[in-house]
Amino acid sequence: MTTLAHGISPELLQALGWTLLHFVWQGAALAALFALANAVCRQATARYALAVITLVLMMVAPVITFIELTQQKDPAVRYGAQGASASAAKPVQGVSVVARPSAPAPESQPAVILFVEAWFLGVVLLSLRTAGGLFLIERMRRKEMKSVGRELYLKCIALQLKMGFERAIRYCECDRLDAPAAFGWIRPVVLLPVRALSRLTEDQIEAVIAHELAHIRRLDCFVNLFQIGMETLLFYHPAVWWVSQRIRIEREHCCDDEAVALCGDAVTYARALTLMEEWRTAPSLMMAANRSPLSQRVVRLLGLDGPTAKFRVAGMAVGVICLAGAMVAGNAFLGVAHAALGSKASSSQAQEQGNLAVAQEQGSSTIVVRPANASTTAKRFASTEQAAKDKENAQEKQKKQEREDEQAAKKETYLEGMEAAGFKNLTADELIAMKVQGVTSAYVKEIHDLGMKPTVDELVGMRVQGITPEYIREMRGIAPNLGTDELIGMKVQGITPQYANDMRELGLKADPDDLIGMKVQGITPEYVRGVQALGFKPDTDELIGMKVQGITPEYVKAMQATGLKPDLDGLIGMKVQGITPEYVKSMQAAGLKDLDVDDLIGAKVQGITPEFIEKARKHGFQNLTLDKLMALKLADVI
Repeated sequence: MTTLAHGISPELLQALGWTLLHFVWQGAALAALFALANAVCRQATARYALAVITLVLMMVAPVITFIELTQQKDPAVRYGAQGASASAAKPVQGVSVVARPSAPAPESQPAVILFVEAWFLGVVLLSLRTAGGLFLIERMRRKEMKSVGRELYLKCIALQLKMGFERAIRYCECDRLDAPAAFGWIRPVVLLPVRALSRLTEDQIEAVIAHELAHIRRLDCFVNLFQIGMETLLFYHPAVWWVSQRIRIEREHCCDDEAVALCGDAVTYARALTLMEEWRTAPSLMMAANRSPLSQRVVRLLGLDGPTAKFRVAGMAVGVICLAGAMVAGNAFLGVAHAALGSKASSSQAQEQGNLAVAQEQGSSTIVVRPANASTTAKRFASTEQAAKDKENAQEKQKKQEREDEQAAKKETYLEGMEAAGFKNLTADELIAMKVQGVTSAYVKEIHDLGMKPTVDELVGMRVQGITPEYIREMRGIAPNLGTDELIGMKVQGITPQYANDMRELGLKADPDDLIGMKVQGITPEYVRGVQALGFKPDTDELIGMKVQGITPEYVKAMQATGLKPDLDGLIGMKVQGITPEYVKSMQAAGLKDLDVDDLIGAKVQGITPEFIEKARKHGFQNLTLDKLMALKLADVI
């Protein structure tokens, strides 16, 4: 006997060992029943409650089993020497009656005790892990947390009151964590990391804080501690870990629902979760907003969990198979366990079950009374097994009815609609992007009917820019054979069918590149009409050049009022050099009345100004031509 079990009697060790072994089939049976019920439930709150109840039953089952096994042992029947002393012969007319227990196989006792020793070791190791997590949180609480600012604190209090509870909660900032988290169920704390506060929008921060407050209001930290305890004590059973994981997943779903209900925007909250997924660093004892598989939560928030329904029937079938297997294994375990431990069997029960054996020993008759092998306990469990079967039948009927209801009122799921539209094997990111931007199967079908086959990214881009089938039809009436990129480019620039029609009626080309170029430069139909009214017939490139240089109809009119008759190139050249109507008038007033557009551009380039002309005259230079003025300027003699 090792030191882990020192001081515990062999009988109790045997009972404890068989209790732990019994839980193998009991845990499997409870997990199978939960899987059946979970497949039927549609609400996260109901699935969460079922998972917690199942874990509680997993705690209760070994306790009941241990009590049953210890109470059913006959105090007079013990192993080894006690078994020999308990066999007392009572002679009756040459016949002795001997009560002999069915002794357990010697090799089974050490095996069970070794199993208990291994269990003790596992519990100790996992307890050390939990203690380490508690130490980490305590150190974080003492050294790495500071109270939030007053403005943020008031916002948190307002959000808490909006959720309908007034419990004292401490709100702190923490540099170590990267996503909001909550811990403590006696003195709860909400941690708000600096990274989340600086990178999330106000709406997103409000949503994730609401998620953490939901954990506190629901006492999830207490349930989480209970889960850790169960995972520590029954660590060897996979069903315990699976049910505990389902609790964590559904717990996050419940808090997600509360956060969305409070803030009213599932898309904003889903984007916040996506951002925080890359940041998550939180101890397992904390309730963090970015816990649980991200893609599953985001898909559920956005209503994309269509594939889940496809696995319900398979889940039910697996649950039924596991339940049947667990019951068969349980029946076998009962027989083996009670044969090893010995069971109470009165003489009347022995007579009723026909378990009398007569043996001849040295000429005298000896009646040997052997206990029935767990028949009494088997009867006790028979009613439980029948109740489980009845419950299973009721669930099967309910499941069948729900399937019929689903088929009667079946609606095409989003994923099925996309597959019907030709988009198969979509990734989660593609589904999320399409759903967020409102790409529906009906929209895809209309686009396909127009002869277009856009990719997922192109569809998302079209939907983001608000491109409708009607817009495509109208634009194609003006510019046929438009592609996806051209449509997106025109819609980004705000090109409407009316704009394209107006430009075409004004004699301009209406191909996508020209329309986009004119729209980018702010060329309106009114601008074109104003230029054309002055006698110009510019094409698209000339219009763009004029608009880039800031040539307006008013500028042209002012230049024409000075007596100039510039063409389009001359107008652009003058505008490039900064020649204004005022400059022209001042040069004319200085005596240069016969200057044409090229002369004016050359003078401006050389820096000939009215002030320079006046300065030259003061130095005695009179009746200077433009060429002489330019020569004086170049010679820098004035």
